[in-house]
Amino acid sequence: MTQLICSRRDLAFLLYEWLGVERLTERARFADHSRETFDAALDIAERIATDLFATHNRKSDLNEPTFDGQRVHLVPEIKQALDAFRDAGLMAAEHDEALGGMQLPVVVAKALFAYFKGSNVATAGYAMLTVGNANLLLAHGTPAQIDAFVRPQLAGRFFGTMCLSEPQAGSSLSDISTRAEYEGESPLGPQYRLTGNKMWISAGEHDLAENIVHLVLAKIPAPDGRTIPGVKGISLFVVPKFMVSVEGDGPASRATAGERNDVVLAGLNHKMGYRGTTNCLLNFGEGRFRPGGARGAIGYLVGEAGRGLAAMFHMMNEARIGVGLGAAMLGYGGYLHSLDYARTRPQGRPIGPAGKDAAQPQIPIIEHADVKRMLLAQKAYAEGALALNLLCASLVDDEHTALAEDERRNATLLLDILTPVAKSWPSQWCVEGNSLAIQVLGGYGYTRDYAVEQFYRDNRLNAIHEGTHGIQALDLLGRKVVMQDGAALTLLGSWMEQTIRQAGQASHEDTRRWAGMLTERVQRVSEVTRRAWSAGDPARTLANATAYLEAFGHVVLAWIWLDQSLAAAKNYREEDSDFYHGKWQACRYFFVHELPKVDAWLDLVAALDTTTMDMRKEWF
Repeated sequence: MTQLICSRRDLAFLLYEWLGVERLTERARFADHSRETFDAALDIAERIATDLFATHNRKSDLNEPTFDGQRVHLVPEIKQALDAFRDAGLMAAEHDEALGGMQLPVVVAKALFAYFKGSNVATAGYAMLTVGNANLLLAHGTPAQIDAFVRPQLAGRFFGTMCLSEPQAGSSLSDISTRAEYEGESPLGPQYRLTGNKMWISAGEHDLAENIVHLVLAKIPAPDGRTIPGVKGISLFVVPKFMVSVEGDGPASRATAGERNDVVLAGLNHKMGYRGTTNCLLNFGEGRFRPGGARGAIGYLVGEAGRGLAAMFHMMNEARIGVGLGAAMLGYGGYLHSLDYARTRPQGRPIGPAGKDAAQPQIPIIEHADVKRMLLAQKAYAEGALALNLLCASLVDDEHTALAEDERRNATLLLDILTPVAKSWPSQWCVEGNSLAIQVLGGYGYTRDYAVEQFYRDNRLNAIHEGTHGIQALDLLGRKVVMQDGAALTLLGSWMEQTIRQAGQASHEDTRRWAGMLTERVQRVSEVTRRAWSAGDPARTLANATAYLEAFGHVVLAWIWLDQSLAAAKNYREEDSDFYHGKWQACRYFFVHELPKVDAWLDLVAALDTTTMDMRKEWF
């Protein structure tokens, strides 16, 4: 079962042979760790994911959450799995020891989480949102809010959510209408009463924990009762399902859930995939519950009034990388399941004279060239996407713990430009990988008797939530590549050029050729970026932003594959030759079959084509 979730050999290669995470133990924060402690944590994650998460993945898909008007019902295995996750201390894997954490590097913590994303992405979603919620409050909350909400979340006693969208305002957060009326000061900060509705709230209602901590975007009205239009009027509030009282402070504090707050479930959304995660329409201030004797959900201001969206982006950016990791692991699972099937499924005979003898036994389908094509594509997508997300996690470590200030600053810049790619590329191409996994299984892949169809359904969400594919494209071309006069794009290009120089000096002819191919596309991306912004019209510049994102993402992944191929050559051992040859062949596939796609996408962007802009709604 484990090898159908993730290849431990590949994970070890990415962590130790490619990223060199052992070097992090030289930094003070991770001085108590070693490869042995990293591997021990991976062993725990692998065991819990295999024994408790993967085992109910199908059951929670077939038995989605139900609501009887009073409470939500889930299959019991979800709570059992999350309790084991909590008891192992994994909720706080990357956090300070003072917060009860393991103080692991973020890159190792994300590698642990990869097992849970790959084994059961829906159940893992509760933990992902909780950790993200806690991290935002650590960055923007007060000490009192940390004691009340963060410590119990990292202990796994409380779970968390993020509440942004509303029925009338999905991605357009400037149009939210939830209101927050100031009520007075409290030990947990300025206290407000919230009224409004929030839609698409993952993990918004359940009985898996003692409490649910909602992070809610809302607008504070002016004295005349009107709210400020646009994002400048948005503030952030922490709104618990149950009111919280705290005894003590700091590590000795203890938060206790008490009176019910005025937050209620209006209904559940019924999804194509991710079915084990409740997805909710929540009503704030409906009046069913009256905390403190009054209507309205009590919330506490987080950070500055009017700066809520900026604070929420702390969680959103983390969630986007988390979505990318989930997409990568769903692609990985589809790849491993279809690979296992292809090794054992006999069908057909070889092309040529030998295949014309019907008396000869059929061969496993993995021996057919077209099946190898589909498996190679999946391998390139899944292993490349996992590498991309672990690279981003390692940049988070550098951002916070690198000794040199310029290294920390560069890590922040690189994260800024890579985050839309880390979210969107796996969400686009690992879904394509899932489609190929179904194709490898043929008719069987289209049935519920095999896992690959669920991987596809689960993964289809990832190009939608936490910022759609198109929004990531607008963010990349509209902001990230031009911010600070293109500083992030220039830095990323120089990082790629280091790999290209090494590859250009390689002994293998293919590697040198790949270096040349990548050089051409890196230069072309820079040229086309300048060309797109020469239009003098932002609407025209951004009309083909999605094509730009596709091209940019493929160039990034080509670079990652080239860098992996160099690591494979450096660490090659004859006794493990099949693994390393697999890496080189996946790299070869990407450069021969995938990288050439970049040219057509960039041609479209460079042409400043207005086909989509010129289309009138009446013509559809």
